[in-house]
Amino acid sequence: MRVLVTGGAGYIGSTVARQLVETGDDVIVLDNLSQGHRAAVPDDAAFVHGDLNDRGLIDRTLAEHRPEAIMHFASHTLVGESMEEPFLYLDENVRCGMNLMKSAVEHDVDRFILSSTANLFGTPERIPIDEDVTVDPGSPYGESKFILERTLHWLDETEDLSYAALRYFNAAGAAGPNQGEDHAPETHLIPIVLEVALGQRDKIVIFGDDYDTPDGTCVRDYVHVLDLAQAHVLALNALDDGSRVYNLGNGKGYSVREVIETARRVTGHEIPAEEGAPRPGDPPVLIASSDKIREELGWAPEHSALDDIIGSAWEWHRRHPNGYDGLQ
Repeated sequence: MRVLVTGGAGYIGSTVARQLVETGDDVIVLDNLSQGHRAAVPDDAAFVHGDLNDRGLIDRTLAEHRPEAIMHFASHTLVGESMEEPFLYLDENVRCGMNLMKSAVEHDVDRFILSSTANLFGTPERIPIDEDVTVDPGSPYGESKFILERTLHWLDETEDLSYAALRYFNAAGAAGPNQGEDHAPETHLIPIVLEVALGQRDKIVIFGDDYDTPDGTCVRDYVHVLDLAQAHVLALNALDDGSRVYNLGNGKGYSVREVIETARRVTGHEIPAEEGAPRPGDPPVLIASSDKIREELGWAPEHSALDDIIGSAWEWHRRHPNGYDGLQ
């Protein structure tokens, strides 16, 4: 299959692109490199440097490469930033996604995978979060993804565009010793903890330690990026049987303290930590259920242990303390 991967120079998108290449698909990566890295794009993938704000560029790319499917990862993704700059998300995220969908319909692309988010469930009514939990986005970021999900629903009804929306919280780990997570600024817990181990930060701050959890710190679901990539590939291959929506998670959460203690054990570094004030709006526990995709597609995470997730991330950060800088 020929697959266009938008945001395919980013953390998750590049991992999915590489997995597609390894399974024999022809991959075209479209990325503006504002957050991604050219060195993360698989060598065997075609690369288009461009922006989804440019509808003409999208049309030219689809006309030239004739993809049979699109995987859409390109997006602003920071929950906190979306609260401060809502139009960046409610305008640009939505507009770019709409540009891509319009071009897909006009160029007869009939399969679409959306990288969505479990932030669709701001304060969920139950844990773990399954697909029947009421959608109530927790931020403009979550709202932007929900708008795109609903658009895909109607395009399935009116234009026969089959789609899958995959909702997940915390992608983590590294796809390999030379492919991992590199954000600027970094906002994710595991790489921040590893930056402390590398001496790039003095300490890790724990935002709140009196939540109603076993050790008082927030509990979150972490899914290895390789397992997420496999879920995207499975969903793509299942679209012949109709559209679908899946929540993705390990079914088990890990607290902030558990992450720090595991990182200390894996890295052999002390990793100083101190308690700080809780952040407004942080729920105590967020865990996504993946029962539906496990039952329907046979998805079975192979790297669910926290030691494995952090161990792979540590190997990447240890080898490449400056991320993709210097890599060709």
